[in-house]
Amino acid sequence: MLPVTGDILQKNLKIVYKPSKTFRLDTDQKRIVDMTDGLEAIRQSVYCILNTERFEWLIYSWNYGTELNDLFGKSAGFVKAKVKKRIREALKQDDRITEVNSFSFEMSKRSLHVTFTVHSLWGEIEAEKEVKI
Repeated sequence: MLPVTGDILQKNLKIVYKPSKTFRLDTDQKRIVDMTDGLEAIRQSVYCILNTERFEWLIYSWNYGTELNDLFGKSAGFVKAKVKKRIREALKQDDRITEVNSFSFEMSKRSLHVTFTVHSLWGEIEAEKEVKI
């Protein structure tokens, strides 16, 4: 005979999201100026993730940042395939981001300009990253 457990899974559960309040960075002046929350906090998180090389900084978890430096010297076709996957995986580590799609690529000399859409719990933003190849 199996024990009967409570009906915890059958009750109406309400998911409550914690605020994503964080310090607001002024990237032009290179200083912290205020606090931010919501979509602006997502925009800042995307900026920080894309500009942090994964495994390079001991202060960050191995799940934080992107792996783009090892693409230098590779062919444009190879880089396009890898960049899309690596950016998506890096940004999806943030649980506020639900999807990353609509990638477009523009090649110029030895760099690849990538633009894409980031969908989050608070809305969507357009983001971009330039990768040296």
